[in-house]
Parts: sequence; structure tokens; C-alpha cells
Amino acid sequence: MNRIFSGVQPTGNLHLGNYLGAIRNWVRLQADYDCLYCIVDLHAITVFQDPSELRASTLEVAACLLAAGIDPERSIVFNQSQVPAHAELAWIFNCIARLGWLNRMTQFKEKAGKNRENASVGLYAYPTLMAADILVYGATHVPVGDDQKQHLELVRDIAQAFNSTYGVDYFPLVEPLILGAAKRVMSLRDGASKMSKSEASDNSRINLTDSPDDMARKIRRAKTDPEPLPGTPAGLEARPEAANLVGIFASLANLTVAETCQKFEGASFSTFKEALTDLAVSELAPITTEMRRLMTDVGQVESVLKAGADRAAACAEPILREVHELIGLVRPRSG
Repeated sequence: MNRIFSGVQPTGNLHLGNYLGAIRNWVRLQADYDCLYCIVDLHAITVFQDPSELRASTLEVAACLLAAGIDPERSIVFNQSQVPAHAELAWIFNCIARLGWLNRMTQFKEKAGKNRENASVGLYAYPTLMAADILVYGATHVPVGDDQKQHLELVRDIAQAFNSTYGVDYFPLVEPLILGAAKRVMSLRDGASKMSKSEASDNSRINLTDSPDDMARKIRRAKTDPEPLPGTPAGLEARPEAANLVGIFASLANLTVAETCQKFEGASFSTFKEALTDLAVSELAPITTEMRRLMTDVGQVESVLKAGADRAAACAEPILREVHELIGLVRPRSG
């Protein structure tokens, strides 16, 4: 079976965009792939994190994955820092990757901004750790969004460079897994901006911890326009807020945008928002309820992470051992 690796930052406050863009797809992938789902806490500390908040967010994200349907018996769920092989292989890849490759990474430029000289080395070298995350398990596929395509190309470059340097065909050239025509979920207050946990207004997003009343209130207040819903997707052009809400409904209902337009042709947004609220609550409220239950039983969540880290380490160990052999690192035999 092909193997998938995918990671999520433990920054807490997961929202509808995270669910539709990644988590729901991860649940579905369990049927066809050997899956490792990692809470990437080492990536998180490339910028300062309050220690107590980082711990709480790591557990919250783990609870969310479990509540959404990630099965820890079928998939491996763990936090990155508990498998040292990630950091060890990242150092080896630091010695393979070239400065020119990292200088081309647009995400570093975006995150560092004008403060580039004060950015951490970890933030700069983020892509080599990402390569290690994937290749230390011999993963064959990675689900990607638009913002990760460049990083995945670098993963392939690093794998190819390692293979070429040591005259082997060892690391696979990982393939991106494009999950249909995935559409980014945009802010409920601004259809031109991506839904984000960092946006100041909580009304801009539906959090996976929101109560049904909170969801209803946010959808009711979501920005729209005065025109009724069109019968075809073409009628959504130049109407970003309308397009966003229709896209959210379509994703939650497993319909196309065209089918959703046909279903609600001519309806007012007040009518449409009632239907969207009912759908969002029916899909998300069970997840929220289970998340809250798990967060009252943190020992269960920690147990899942511990078991997942042990399984992940067992997968990584033979690969790292062979890498040591290939590059000439002495590893004394035990006993």
C-alpha cells in the first residue's frame, strides 16, 4: 500500500477551512493508504510559542483529528518532537540541500517579511525538516495545497540529490496528491481573504470548537450581496462572498458548485443561510462534542500520541539506519 505523510501545525483554534481543506480528506484517505498524520510541533517553534499554549494546542489538535474520524488503529497519529529521527534526518538533509534552493522558498520571505535578518535559522531551514518528515518514512504521496507545492518540489530535489550524491536509488520522488478541485475556504467577512485563525475578528471563521448557536450567528452575519443566488457558477463571478458561501455548502454537502447553484437558484441569502447553518451544524457539531469529551480525558489523547510516536519511530528506524550506512556514519552494534 502507498504511504501518505501529512502534518498540521499545533496552533490551536482549527476552523472550517482546516476541516474542508485537509482533515476531512485525511479521514477518507485512511481507506486506501498507509497514513501517518503528524502534529508538527518542531515546525511550530520556528517562531516563538508560549510553552503552555503549545502544549494545550498540541492536545487540542490531536483531539480534533480523533473526533473528526482519524482512527489511531488504522493510521499513525503522533507529535513530531517525540520521534527524534525527524530532526536527525533534517540535519543530514541540511548537508545535502543548497542555499540557493532555500533562497527561492517564497514562504520564508512571506513569514520573515522585512525582519529577515532577525528570523530564526529554523524558519529558514523549515523545508529541509519538511523533507525529513516525509522521507524518514519513505512516504510516496503527500496531500498538498497551493501553498505547499514549492516545498514538495524541494523535497523531490533533496531526495534526488541524496540519491545522486551517494549513487543509490534510495529515497522515492514523492508525488503530490491533489484531492479534486479543492477550493480554499475564505473569510466570512471578506471573500478575498483566506479563512484564518490569525484574523482579528472571530466572526470571520467557523471554529471547530464553536457551538451550534455560534455557527448560526456567524453564518447569519456572513457578508453577502443583495442579489439572489444564481442558477449557474458563472453568476458568481465578481461576487466573492456569495461564491465562498456557495462553495462551503457544496463542500459540506458533497455537491458541485453547479449542483448547489441549481438547487438554490433564485433563493435569497436569508433562505440559503438557514440551509447552510443546518448543514454545517449537522456536519460539525458531532466533531465539536467529541473534541470536548476528549479534552476532558487528556490521558486518552496523550496515550494515542505516545502509541503513535512508538509506531512512527519503528517505521523510521530502519530507514535512518540505512541512511547512516549509505553515508558512512558509524553505528556501533549493540550486544
